[in-house]
Amino acid sequence: MNSMNEPKVKLTTFEELLARDGYFVYTNVGGSMLPLLRQRQDIIEIHAKGPERCKKYDVALYKRGEKYILHRVLKVLPQGYLIAGDNNAFIERDVTDDMILGVMTRVLRNGKSITPDKFWYRCYVHLWCDCYPLRFFILRALRIAWAVGHRIKVAVKKKAQ
Repeated sequence: MNSMNEPKVKLTTFEELLARDGYFVYTNVGGSMLPLLRQRQDIIEIHAKGPERCKKYDVALYKRGEKYILHRVLKVLPQGYLIAGDNNAFIERDVTDDMILGVMTRVLRNGKSITPDKFWYRCYVHLWCDCYPLRFFILRALRIAWAVGHRIKVAVKKKAQ
């Protein structure tokens, strides 16, 4: 194959986009931020983190090794942050300021803009994050209910055949 005809593709990292433009728009991959962010459906806007520290309830983009992670700040500590995905029952305790690249400023869902200053967003964040100790039990109950519902659906479908 002739190398002259091959397209030249330059991959750009999130760090490069943030350094160049100060923000980027993307769609998330993974279910750790459900129900706020639906995988490959919602569009998120991330702005570069400035010198100021993140605040409680910010959704921070950080890098751990080669992996980018977008999770919510649950607590600001002198040396770092306690962070968890909205759909996770575990807390990451060793996230520091130098790991954080940016902060989510907006979600676009079905043509509508969801920003952290909206009333319903704030209600969601407080209800879900302030009761974090109960989250494990809530998520466990939801997963069990989903599994039972799925088994019933499969059994009904088999019986109908």
